[in-house]
Amino acid sequence: MSTSTPTASLAGLRVLELGHIIGGPFCGHLFADHGAEVIKVEPPAGDPMREWGGLYKGVGLYWSIIGRGKKSVTLDLRTAAGQRAALELARTADVVVENFRPGTLERWNLGWARLSAVNPGLILVRITGFGQDGPYRDRAGFGSVAEAMSGFRQLSGEPGRPPVRVGVSLGDALAGTQGFVGALLALYRRDRPGGTGRGQVVDVALYEAMWMYMESTVAEYVKLGTVRQPTGSTLPGVAPSNVYPTADGDWVVIGANQDSVFGRLAGAAGRPEWIAPGADYATHLGRGRHQARLDAEIAEWTAAFSADVLLARLADAGVPAGRIYTARDIVDDPHYAAREMVVDVPEPALDGETLPMPGIVPKLSDSPGALRRGAPLLGEHNAELLGERAADDTADSAGAGAGDSVAAARGAA
Repeated sequence: MSTSTPTASLAGLRVLELGHIIGGPFCGHLFADHGAEVIKVEPPAGDPMREWGGLYKGVGLYWSIIGRGKKSVTLDLRTAAGQRAALELARTADVVVENFRPGTLERWNLGWARLSAVNPGLILVRITGFGQDGPYRDRAGFGSVAEAMSGFRQLSGEPGRPPVRVGVSLGDALAGTQGFVGALLALYRRDRPGGTGRGQVVDVALYEAMWMYMESTVAEYVKLGTVRQPTGSTLPGVAPSNVYPTADGDWVVIGANQDSVFGRLAGAAGRPEWIAPGADYATHLGRGRHQARLDAEIAEWTAAFSADVLLARLADAGVPAGRIYTARDIVDDPHYAAREMVVDVPEPALDGETLPMPGIVPKLSDSPGALRRGAPLLGEHNAELLGERAADDTADSAGAGAGDSVAAARGAA
């Protein structure tokens, strides 16, 4: 793990993160991973994320990941002093990231008109439930609602049963990722040879960040009159591509729907009749028509082997397959280790004790990102970034206004 970031791709960029909880902070987290200086503005009581997820010695473990490599200043943005300090930070920033409800920054005298007036080159990333315009603009919108509105939740789960959620904040993370991509596009337009030199607003809606991954669901409805339905662990007409049992009670995913790969699976299973000319399973369409029967036959074969033996046999045959991993599997996996996808990072709130967390994605050959430390202490960088007077202002606001500021942050998502 690198201990410095001067050669990272985004070294020299300054990002001001006004966001809270997940959407905005996830976007800032990607900037920090790749070398940008990310200044996280927190209310005097701190971002609620500091206490979310599993707690270890009072430290939110997801907070340590989503806040890693950032600097923290405390400002009450409901006060004139906090607004002035935030505006001064924005004056020197390349990017501002926020994920409050539309209109919140404007009420705090920090809207786009004022920000761009003091910094014409500024990029403002705005992450909200439904975007900056449209009839749903002013609705509160969390990632779970975005997942539902995108159609994603309608397809999750088993047929005939209530939709289920994935056990992570997928909508928020995807919106944060799209905010990061949008900011990079705007920076390129601003700074490329012959660029405009001007900033712009990047408008990301959580439901749209989910919707863009929903394949041809609407085209199927408009052109074919079909509404795609939940199908559990399968994709209708795509076979074999499912989870299959093993002798030791594990589950293995096998994806062998392409003709040549299915031929290799048939060889590994000792079932040459599966691919004989004219056989039901010899073609992609045939396997789709007889999907349930084929899955049952494959499951009967896989159930005779332990997961390790089965996976070794499939790997030798060149058939894509994998165990359903838990966190325990990930920690023990040699490929994760070789690719530095689980890294131990010093956590300041734990007196330098390290915490394991995901490595940096993507990997760049000449300008890789780096992880030096976990999340900042609350207000750790007030004196460095705000100066003594501004730091005193934040200390004065840490009383009665602090709880109001946190409540505003929670309600604005």
